[in-house]
Amino acid sequence: MIQVENITKRYGNVEAVTDVSFSVGQDQVLGFLGPNGAGKTTIMKILTGYHFPSSGTAVVDGFSVTGDPVEAKKRTGYLPEGVPLYGDMTVDEYLSFIAAARLVPPEKHRDALERSIAVCGLKNVRFRSIETLSKGYKQRVGLAQAIIHDPPILILDEPTSGLDPNQIIEIRSLIKELGKSKTVILSTHILQEVEAVCSRVLILNEGRIAAQGTVEEIAGTLKGGDTWELLLKGEEIEEKCKRLIPDPRPGIEQEGNLYRVHIILPGTEGPEGNLAEGERIFDWAVSEGVKILGMSRRRLSLEDIFVKLTGEDRQGSAEESSGSGTARKEVL
Repeated sequence: MIQVENITKRYGNVEAVTDVSFSVGQDQVLGFLGPNGAGKTTIMKILTGYHFPSSGTAVVDGFSVTGDPVEAKKRTGYLPEGVPLYGDMTVDEYLSFIAAARLVPPEKHRDALERSIAVCGLKNVRFRSIETLSKGYKQRVGLAQAIIHDPPILILDEPTSGLDPNQIIEIRSLIKELGKSKTVILSTHILQEVEAVCSRVLILNEGRIAAQGTVEEIAGTLKGGDTWELLLKGEEIEEKCKRLIPDPRPGIEQEGNLYRVHIILPGTEGPEGNLAEGERIFDWAVSEGVKILGMSRRRLSLEDIFVKLTGEDRQGSAEESSGSGTARKEVL
């Protein structure tokens, strides 16, 4: 649905985006992550036709954003960070105006209006002026204007910015539902949002792609991997652990006749990854005559990945992610 190849965007002497390439398939939700100024909004504006790239190509549903911008725009719905609403209009009036501006055929106008109102949960406020609505409802109106012409692609820039926790949950659920039938690109600073909504992640840093793929795929490419904590009983534990993973040296704490061991194993992609690594540890224990009394796994979190790839301060990232970066622990 979206194919971006070697996009570069310059503003005078400043290069905001450098040689960026990625693709997004049908019915996928791609999360854009990166520090402020990383180039997320610039790429979104290129895809929606508000900016042209300085070099490179971007194709939206088969149409070039530079060669055929009108057709490309027809196939995208855009929700900018600052939703362009007219406060003195009612929701119904505003969406009617947007439908006409989007060249929805007159005979389909009413159906498009009713569908977008129903999908975005605006039935109870459709005849209220927009200026009287809460920020959560204003975001819903913004989403409604983005989908009123039923585009196959949605591009959403910080859609939950400034909302309270209940409103965030509502908007996330709505985006997740839309992602079942549309291709969605979602920009956000909230790491928990990406984990909750997105099927793939693209991390930008200083205008370049730092990584892209699923969280598991990106974690697998990073130095190190998942940390395993083992409670073992046996003899010559340190020497035997070196045969499980010779580098780096395992951390071992002796507790009476037991040993608590911390080792790092590279993450294995796919749903069987956890089982494959667990089997490897069990096979090693059997061959070495070691008893496993306890075993748990600490996976690389999205926050860990973000910090490693962007060099952001860990505390700052933790605040941005609203506590979402706590590593998951799986007990076997």
